[in-house]
Order: sequence, then C-alpha cells, then structure tokens
Amino acid sequence: MSWEENYQTWKDNPELAADLKAELGQLADNQEALEDAFYEPLSFGTAGMRGVLGVGINRMNIYTVRQATEGLATFMDTLDDETKQRGVAISYDSRHHSQEFAFDAARVLGAHGIPTFVFESLRPTPELSFTVRHLHTYAGIMITASHNPKQYNGYKIYGEDGAQMPPKESDMITKYIRQVKDIFGVKVADKDALIEDGTLKIIGDEVDKAYLEEVNQVTINHELVAEEGKTMKLIFTPLHGTGAMLGEKALKQAGFENFTMVPQQAEPDPEFSTVKKPNPEDPAAFDLAIELGKKEGADLLIGVDPDADRLGAAVRQPDGEYKLLTGNQIAAILLNYILTARKDAGTLPANAVAVKSIVSSEFATKVAANFNVKMINVLTGFKFIAEQIKNFEADGSHTFMFGFEESYGYLIRPFVRDKDAIQSLVMLAEVAAFYKKQGMNLYDGLQELFKKYGYFAEKTIALTFDGVEGAKEIEDLMTKFREESPKEFAGYKVVALEDFEKSTKTNADGTVEEINIPKSNVLKYLLEDGTWIAVRPSGTEPKIKFYIGTQADSQDEAFAKRQQFEDTVMAFVKG
Repeated sequence: MSWEENYQTWKDNPELAADLKAELGQLADNQEALEDAFYEPLSFGTAGMRGVLGVGINRMNIYTVRQATEGLATFMDTLDDETKQRGVAISYDSRHHSQEFAFDAARVLGAHGIPTFVFESLRPTPELSFTVRHLHTYAGIMITASHNPKQYNGYKIYGEDGAQMPPKESDMITKYIRQVKDIFGVKVADKDALIEDGTLKIIGDEVDKAYLEEVNQVTINHELVAEEGKTMKLIFTPLHGTGAMLGEKALKQAGFENFTMVPQQAEPDPEFSTVKKPNPEDPAAFDLAIELGKKEGADLLIGVDPDADRLGAAVRQPDGEYKLLTGNQIAAILLNYILTARKDAGTLPANAVAVKSIVSSEFATKVAANFNVKMINVLTGFKFIAEQIKNFEADGSHTFMFGFEESYGYLIRPFVRDKDAIQSLVMLAEVAAFYKKQGMNLYDGLQELFKKYGYFAEKTIALTFDGVEGAKEIEDLMTKFREESPKEFAGYKVVALEDFEKSTKTNADGTVEEINIPKSNVLKYLLEDGTWIAVRPSGTEPKIKFYIGTQADSQDEAFAKRQQFEDTVMAFVKG
C-alpha cells in the first residue's frame, strides 16, 4: 500500500485511540510529516524496534506494539505447549506510554493463552534480562528507548537465556509481524480477567531481592568497601529513569553509605525535564550532578541512562572541577581492577576471558594481555557478548570476566545477559574506593594505566539522516566507502580493510583473509600506526556512525592525531 492508502486507513478507523486521532488531525495539512509516518512500517530487527511516539505505521503506538507482540505470540504458538506455557516476562521504563505498551503486550499474549509476568512498576533493562533467567520464561519484552530523547520509545524482545532474541528466532518473529495485515484487528484480552485467572501475574519485590542477591556477589573486596565506603563521597543520578530504586539499594547493600542522589533527577519523568538528552555519554547530562558534587565535595559522580543499562562517570580534579571519563576509559579501569583484585585474591581463572565489540578501544585489550587474559572481539550489540558467554558455559573453554561496548555498556557477572549499569555502579564505586585508599582517584588511576600501556584516544561521530530519504543517504555513504575505499587517512596508510558484510580482511598487498564473525554492514580500516577507523549504520536509529581509535606516547599527541583522523573522515564523507 502507498503511504496515502495507509494514512486513509487510519483516518477512516472510527475506533482509533483518541490521542492518535487528535494528532492525525493536527498533521492533516503536513504532507511531509504524514508521508514519514505512513510510508513504511517501523523497522523490526534483531534489537527489536525503536521510534518516535505518534500516529502511523512508522511510529511507536499501541497498534504497532500490538502488531509486534502478535508476531511474538504467533511464533510462540508454533512451540510445544510446555515451552509456550513458560510465558513472557515484561518490564518497562519511565517514558510516555511505556506502562500502557507493557500491559497491552500482555493482553495480546493473554489472548493467545500465553502467561505473562509484568512488573508492578518500572524496572531496568538488566533486571528484565535477569528475570527471564530467574523465572525460566521463554521470552522477555522490555519497553524502552534507552538513552533516546523523550519523543522516542521502543520494544525489545529477549530470548530464554536472557539475551536479546537470537537472529534465527528474531527473523521468524519479524516474518509473523509482517503477516499481520490488519493492525487494528489484533485481539487483546481483558487485563483484569487475565489477572483474575492467573494468566497475567504482577511481579516486583521478590524478583528485586533475587536480583540484588546476585548484585551483592559483584563486590570483590568487601573489606575494602567496608573501610572506604563509609566516607567516600559519591553522587548518583538515574536521569529520571529506572535506576533509582535498585541503584540506591545496591550501593547500600555493598557498603557505600556516603552517597547522594541528585534530587531533581531521582524521580521518574517521561519529559526528562532537566536534560536535553538522558544519556550519560552527553556531558550536559552531568550538569546537575556536577553542581551538587561541588557543593558536597564528592569524589565521584555516576549517571545511568533511563533503562539503567549504560553508565557514565566524572571524577573530581585537584582544582575542584570534574573530568568526564569515556566509556572506553571506564572499561579499561574496571577490567584492570577486576583482574588485579581477582589475581591478588587467587581467584583469577587460568582460562579467564574478556569480550568487547569491534568498535571499542584496544586499551582494554592491552590491559587483558598483561594478565594473560584473552580478549575476544564481537559485532556491536550486547547480544553477541551474551552469545560468547553461552558458548563458554557450553564448552567450558573460558571463564567470563568482563564484557563491554564503547557506548558506556558493561557487564561484570553473567547472571544478566545484557549490559548492566547497576552492577557497573557498584563495581566502579569499589574501584574508586581502591584508589581512594591509596590517596588517588579514578582519574589518577587512569593516568597510571596510560603511562603503562600508552595514551589512547577514541571518538564516535554519529550523523543523523531522518525521514524518507535518510535510509538512502546512509546506504549511499556505505557504498561510497566501499567503492572509493580510502588508501590512507591523515597521511597514514591503510594496511588492511575488514568488511564484515563480506566476511573478508583485504590486506594492502591484495591478499584476502576470511573473518570468522557473523555478517554485518560494518567496515573497519586498520592503519600502519595502529589506528583503526570503523563505519557502520546504527541498528536502532537513523544514523551512520564513525569510530576512531588511536594511540600515542602522550595524551596531547593522541588527541591531536584523533582530530586529524576525524577531519580526514569528515572530508571524505562530504567530498
């Protein structure tokens, strides 16, 4: 159907939800906006779907949520009854319509006789991952748009191991979603009736306790935390999201008593009224934490995003100002501490392993190598790290120590199979306590690591291409990089090009090697000085991302090189 036909179908529906009907009326004379809302269905991939809230097939609303859930339910109808009856765990964040979407998903599943376990109120993404494993459900649904602005919401499906649904099952669910031709005809059961007959169970405190028991095992040196945790001053902000309750309990449980939550950001707020972007990657998200930190003389500031799967931090400097750390830097600090503490305690396994994404820094790789710990590289997406953990458990080849992505996501212990900012909050506080005992802070610790391993500097550049033409512009840029592949960047020669869509590594001498990683639309250039540059379209947003990782003998030199490479990449993009 054309976008005009799709639009007419929605316009003619007498039972269209009132808020969506009102929005449709407001858009009546805006052809460009209508086309964008109705030209194609909201993309559903291995990471689920994410989009702007609003009316239309290319938007997040109760009808697209019901359609997606109908796809999952239809797929579960093909399973044996015992598997199907294990049901689906459902959680949601603080965004507009999140709770409504969560219970609508339960109503669709209930109409198929599929049991659901829905949280009484908002809970973090990592707890949803844990819940799937803890309750032994077949699947999980998380209603969240993670760190996106307030206009967005999203829908993620998790598999029975607590990781995002594997590609094979995800592809089948997508097929069933696309078979739902009447988006308004999806059957939904009555919520109260489902609760009464036990098909829909409300969960909460008992799962929180089980999750927090596992989080308590994250702490490595309890004596250290008991000693330093009473006095080390910490500021914590959940950025109006799901992290407040569990974050506070986890810190207290570990032994950190001297922390303050940023009061203006402690309560859930779908408007994210104190920040432009509720993203700990964004320096502006720390403005209120910095203000409070200066007032209280805090050693460390920690912020987590609205679904509490990403974590950022800032450290007080001698002049009283705060220095923000990058995701790559936090990962290197965490890994170094975990391996040091485990080695000192005699609990570092001989087959220890860490896992990172291919667009994350080699800084942590060098740290791991110093402990004779293997670093495995996987595609972007934490499900690929979870897949490695599953393999380790199956064949006993390695013991998982740590996993991370440069985009501020980390996992310490694998009772969760996604990035977990609650675990990371407790661990980073312990690392800060470790340095505090030595009269240092996290930034001092980072400088020690730089002196030992070299000065690393990374940059992620995201270009947004919205609307109908956006996808084509992103596709054209990827084609340009492939067909006009640069032979050098900023005067440094490309020694190899890894094309993950073709599963090939082409060396400068023309020889080709096979890459044993699943296919993905990613290019990675390896340069003669050890620098790497990667290009990939985002899987969840209308963006193309460029990643730069370089190193040098000094911090200034590393920053200067990074800027040179950024200028060269952007010149190629615009040229």
